[in-house]
Amino acid sequence: MEIADFFVPVEFQKINFTEKAHPLILGNVFDTYKTGNPFPSLDDVQIAVLGVKEDRNAPDNEGCAYAPDYVRKYLYNLFQSHFKLKLADLGNIKQGDTPEDTYFALKTVVSELLEKKIVPIILGGSQDLTYANYRAYESLGQIINIVNVDSSFDLGLNEEHITNHNYLNKILTHQPNFLFNYTNMGYQTYFVDQDAIELMQKLYFDIHRLGMVRKNLEEVEPIVRNADMLSFDMSSIRQSDAPGNANASPNGFFGEEACQIIRYAGLSDKLSSLGFYELNPAYDNGEQTAHLVAQMIWYFLEGFYHRKNDFPDRKRKDSGAYIKYVVSMKDFEDKIVFYKSKVSDRWWMEVPCQGLQSKYERQFLVPCSYTEYQDALKEELPEKWWQVYQKFL
Repeated sequence: MEIADFFVPVEFQKINFTEKAHPLILGNVFDTYKTGNPFPSLDDVQIAVLGVKEDRNAPDNEGCAYAPDYVRKYLYNLFQSHFKLKLADLGNIKQGDTPEDTYFALKTVVSELLEKKIVPIILGGSQDLTYANYRAYESLGQIINIVNVDSSFDLGLNEEHITNHNYLNKILTHQPNFLFNYTNMGYQTYFVDQDAIELMQKLYFDIHRLGMVRKNLEEVEPIVRNADMLSFDMSSIRQSDAPGNANASPNGFFGEEACQIIRYAGLSDKLSSLGFYELNPAYDNGEQTAHLVAQMIWYFLEGFYHRKNDFPDRKRKDSGAYIKYVVSMKDFEDKIVFYKSKVSDRWWMEVPCQGLQSKYERQFLVPCSYTEYQDALKEELPEKWWQVYQKFL
């Protein structure tokens, strides 16, 4: 079955886009599957947008399935700027007879795009689609890291039925399990069960409160750089900036902070899929949230264009393109090895994993910041190093 069979074309008349507009706006740059046109060729495509009109497992945000075309309305009218990328819009995945059918379609499509080294940008729909995105890596046999920008963890209460509030539990219990690390960024404590926080700590997962993230947004960059896939719940943005969600809250990220996070995602050589979820046009005053998502995608494209491709894998880290720093600490047997890229000035630290380098090749070199190198010099063991080290024991 060809992936084109899963899609329906974009109806330009419904999003009020005219092809007679400026040739450099994104609506004329994307190779779009639209009414009357064939499905786009995937040859040389770098990034593919796809809509998923699915919200049947989001009873508290019904209507978010209509979001993809609202985002396109604003995305298509943004200018390409200086970045020149091969972009495709594959249209919207047909809603299956059941949500599980839609999950299967999304999993199949994303898996094929990943195999072709194409980065999918998923326009949801509800956030339970993250589970289908995760399962797309299964066919690749790839152990991955997930970053979730969300005001809560979405663990649920072990219900059998998957929803937009328990999909993470489905990911954690899915077999075979190929999740190495999960990171939540921006959780708000009053939305999170204390038991859930303790569980995350026992699993050596990374959780970052909203206030701590906003206090030093630059420290987000290495967190996002460690992700293979990123799931963004629009309810993590404050209601004044993103009203288009039934669960919007007075507190959250500012719109420009959300754009910065997504630009960091674009810059990451490792990140290979991205999804935006829970935008509900029924609550979106002036379509403000749809416009914000469009701008966030623009920032991802800009970041992607500036990727440095300098992840220090085994072949590269001894190539002379990195400065190696070795830090010894009192009362600690292992030395901590840092690498700084001469190309981007970005930092990584190496976590010893005793003969497991081939299995965890993409995990034992952990993105970090200059601050963590400074902490090591002060005899302070970086928490991120310790969390990864524990997973290798």
